[in-house]
Amino acid sequence: MDALAQVACPACGTGNRIAPGRDHAAAKCGQCGARLIAGAPIDVDDAAFAKHLQHTKGLVVLDIWAPWCGPCRMMAPHFAEAAQRFADKAVFLKMNADQCQTPSRLGVRGIPAIFLLEDGKVIAQQAGLMTSDRLAQWIQSARRSP
Repeated sequence: MDALAQVACPACGTGNRIAPGRDHAAAKCGQCGARLIAGAPIDVDDAAFAKHLQHTKGLVVLDIWAPWCGPCRMMAPHFAEAAQRFADKAVFLKMNADQCQTPSRLGVRGIPAIFLLEDGKVIAQQAGLMTSDRLAQWIQSARRSP
C-alpha cells in the first residue's frame, strides 16, 4: 500500500503535499503549522469531509456512526487502532450521522457504515462492527480488487 502523497490539514483543510521518503509523522501544514498525520481518527462534518476528498491523494477511510449506536461505540477503539496502524497510508475520518447530510448522499442505511475512498472516489463500503484486524484485512483486500 502506497504512502499518502497529499492530505488535507485536519486543522484548516488546506491541501499539503508530502514528499516521497519524508517522515509522515513530522509533516506539518504549510498554512497553519498543524501536524498533518496524527495517527488517530479525525472528526469531520460535511464541509471538512469535502475538503479531505478534494485534497487527499490516496486512501480515506470514513466511519459513519452515531453516539446512540452501541456497535458504533464498540467499534470506536478498533477504528482508532486501525488509524494508528495505517497512519502514513490512509486518512481515517469519523462522521456523526445525526449531524451531517453526507450519509444520506452516500446511501447509508445502517451504522456503523465504513467507506473506503481512493482519490475521492468510493472503492468499497461495509456496514457493521469490525475489529481493527478485520478492518485492516478489508482495506487490503479492497485495494487488491479490480
